[in-house]
Amino acid sequence: MKRRPEIELSAEHRRIVWHLRTTGPTARIELANRLGFHNGALTRLIRELLMLGVVEEREQTQSVARGRPTVPLALSGRAGYAAGAIVHPGWLEIALVDFTGETIVTDVVAFSSPEPRDFAEQVDRRLRELALEHNLMRSRFLGLGIAVPGPIVAGTPSRRRTVNWLKAWRDIDYDHYFADYFGFPVYIENDATLAALAEFYDSGLIMSCTSAIVFFVGHGVGGGVIHQREILRGEFGNSGDIGRMFPAEDPRPSGIDLLACLQAAGADIPSLFNVESCLASHRSVIDAWVVRAGDQLAVAAHSGVAWLDPGAVILSGPLPQPILDALGERLRQSPWMSELSWLPLPTLYVSRLGASAAAVGAALLPIHEILSASTE
Repeated sequence: MKRRPEIELSAEHRRIVWHLRTTGPTARIELANRLGFHNGALTRLIRELLMLGVVEEREQTQSVARGRPTVPLALSGRAGYAAGAIVHPGWLEIALVDFTGETIVTDVVAFSSPEPRDFAEQVDRRLRELALEHNLMRSRFLGLGIAVPGPIVAGTPSRRRTVNWLKAWRDIDYDHYFADYFGFPVYIENDATLAALAEFYDSGLIMSCTSAIVFFVGHGVGGGVIHQREILRGEFGNSGDIGRMFPAEDPRPSGIDLLACLQAAGADIPSLFNVESCLASHRSVIDAWVVRAGDQLAVAAHSGVAWLDPGAVILSGPLPQPILDALGERLRQSPWMSELSWLPLPTLYVSRLGASAAAVGAALLPIHEILSASTE
C-alpha cells in the first residue's frame, strides 16, 4: 500500500538531502559540482529545503581557494521526528529520532499483552506522553515504524508469520490495521531488517560504505541486508531470514537457545532480560554457547559475504554486551576471515545499540522511506 509521506520531496530535493546524509555538511558550490545542478536551480531547491526545515546553514568556514567564507549546508533535525515501536516478551520499547537520525529518546515500559489492539493503544498513549515530555510538535511527526518478529507469509505480503507468543498478530492485515488505527503513516518491517537499518546509520557506515549484512541475535536469530544504502528485501520480502538455516528443534545461535542452556544448568532466570545476572555464575556455560553459536553464525557470515560481497558485517541484538563482544571475537577467528586475508574482506562490527537496535531502526524507517524513490 502506498503511503503518503508527511514531507513530500521532489527527486531533486532527495538527491540533495541524500548527499548531505551520506557525506556530511557541504558547501553550495560543491553540491552544484557534485550533483550537476546549475546555480540558479540549486539556489531555488536549497531555499525550498530551508523553508521545510530539512536543511540548515552551519557556521561559516574560510575558503582557501577563494579567500572568502563559505556556508556549509547540513541536514536539520527541525524537519520533524519519527517513532519506532517493538514489543518484547514482558516489555514495550519505543524510540524517537529526529530527521538527522539522531535518537531523541528510547523508552521502555512493562507490557505483556499479545494482542495487537492493546499494543496499538499503549503505543498511542506513550507517543502522546513522550511528545509532551520532549516538546515535540504533532505537526512535525513523520510517521511510525513497527518492528515485527517474523517473515512474510507466502502469497500474503501484508501478513507475517510471527513468533508463537504473538500468534494474534498473524491474523491481521498490517497494511491497513495499524494505519487505520493511528490515522498517520505507519511502516511495518521485520525486526532484524530494522536492526540492520539502525546499525548502518548509527555506526556511521552510511557515510563510508554502501552495503552491509547484519546478524540480529535476539530471542530468535535473524538478519538484514543493506545494498546500495537501501534495505534489500528480496523477491518475497524475506531477505536476511537466516533463522531458516537453524531449525528451532536443534541447537541454534539464538537468545532463547542461550536461555535454555542456562536454565538447564540451574540458572533461575525467566527471560533473556535476566541473562546478564549469569555472566559470573555461569561463565563456563556461556563460554561454551559462544563457541558453538559463533561457529554457526560464521557459516552464515561466510555464505553472505561470498554471495553479497558487503563492506561490513555487523553483529547486533539484545544480548548482554560481553556476550555480544565474545561472539564477535569468535567470528573474527573464523576461517572465512583468517584464511582469506588476501581477499578484500568486510569489516566486522559489534553493535553498541544492543536491545534498542530494532526500535531505533523502526523509528528511522519513516525518514528513510521519505527519501526513497518508491514514494513517488
